Amino acid sequence: MKDYIFFDLDGTLTDSQEGILNSLRISLSLFGINLTDDEMRVFIGPPLKESFSKTMHFSPEQTEKAVAAFHEYYESKGLFENRVYDGIPAVLELLKNAGKHLAVATSKPEILAVRILEHFELAHYFDFICGSNIDETRSDKAEVIAYTMQKCGLTKKDADRIIMTGDRKNDIDGAHKNGIQAAAVLYGYGNQEEFLNAGADYIIKTAEELGTFLKNS
Repeated sequence: MKDYIFFDLDGTLTDSQEGILNSLRISLSLFGINLTDDEMRVFIGPPLKESFSKTMHFSPEQTEKAVAAFHEYYESKGLFENRVYDGIPAVLELLKNAGKHLAVATSKPEILAVRILEHFELAHYFDFICGSNIDETRSDKAEVIAYTMQKCGLTKKDADRIIMTGDRKNDIDGAHKNGIQAAAVLYGYGNQEEFLNAGADYIIKTAEELGTFLKNS
């Protein structure tokens, strides 16, 4: 039985695309770069520093400048340019009533994840809200999941009691590195091909389907 359920935040609980893309436009404009929305969506999910360095091939100095500009806008306005996916509050209510232990495991800075979930009145559903440090250390998804397990008082011996729910390859990879199963949701920012290539254990189409699946897992 999976009595501990870990959730990603962006693309799983909330549709944060608007605020993230607006923040990216500002940071990329410092370098004269103008990308389309589709081109920028690859930034949603993975750690921000990783996206700037690997996707944009920025130097460490450029990455630091881009991240600082991103956070200046995002922390003041962008994090609330966001919405809860339809059906998610009902899913969380269903799972809590079923006796499941819920936690958030996000690569987003933990302090921002808490602000977002409190703003949308979802924080009370979770035993723990876990993320990266504000300087994006502990931002690798495997590290975040390991940290979440530790906060929940779990070890790798408890792996069969846990399932990770997310919408990108890094959620699946991070779960598997910790020996736990991963459920990928198609209503977020990933797609079926990405999930199949990453070896997702389960692929879920809708929030309603997710609630039923997790309750019975």
